[in-house]
Amino acid sequence: MAPEREDCDSRWPQRLYRDGTEPDPRFTLANERTFLAWIRTALALMAAGVGVEALNAVSVQPNPLRTALAVLLLLSGVLCSATAFTRWMITERALRCGRPLPAPRLAPVLGYGLGAIGIATCVLLFVTGL
Repeated sequence: MAPEREDCDSRWPQRLYRDGTEPDPRFTLANERTFLAWIRTALALMAAGVGVEALNAVSVQPNPLRTALAVLLLLSGVLCSATAFTRWMITERALRCGRPLPAPRLAPVLGYGLGAIGIATCVLLFVTGL
């Protein structure tokens, strides 16, 4: 059963719900779970950044490289969080309009970015005894 037009107009963002038709609720809910997974990832990255900086703050001699690592982790979390909603909306619009789903742009950036941060962390561990 299709929702009443007034129900669609009360949802946010309204510009999304004006397009297409209601998809199968399972797909919409799967899209929402994916969004929440990206948000959990963002929170984990930000928590890691705060943790690294907290350890840096209590050390005898704070290291600017540790601060840089903390900032990179925090910025990765911010990037992940900022793009999660946009990804949800683009995917939801594709579902509503019967178009192919968009390619994942955040996943490779986050994957390669975290790989680079991991390598930098290993180098810091071996070189400076982080």
